[in-house]
Amino acid sequence: MTATHPTHASSTAKRGWAAGMTAFAAVMLMIAGILGIMRGIAAIAEDEVFLATPDYVFAFDLTGWGWVHLILGVVAVIVSMGLFQASAWARVVGVGIAGLVIIANFISLPSYPVWSVVMIAMSAFIIWALCADTRRSSS
Repeated sequence: MTATHPTHASSTAKRGWAAGMTAFAAVMLMIAGILGIMRGIAAIAEDEVFLATPDYVFAFDLTGWGWVHLILGVVAVIVSMGLFQASAWARVVGVGIAGLVIIANFISLPSYPVWSVVMIAMSAFIIWALCADTRRSSS
């Protein structure tokens, strides 16, 4: 009777897949950060770019939300640089920043609805990619 043993090729492939997902998350977080910076600058400089909704539950000043998006964008770009270096802290902070980006875009949904939905979806992909780490699997 011959015993079969799993080869190391599958674990190498899983490590490669995990590294690819981290790179994907880093690129997406960099793009989301740059777009957040641009959205923040647009909101700070020119409030007329955004739609004004009078009866929204979360009524905030667009200039204030511009600063929030700008700061989140800058932090997202910094964290994405850490993800390119495969830092453990960057993976954890990246999930947190992507979550904050989702919340910020949900609250500013009436001001720029289509773009907010795009950023929410992009941030959800970032969270998925950062949490889909196959290095912890046992096979």
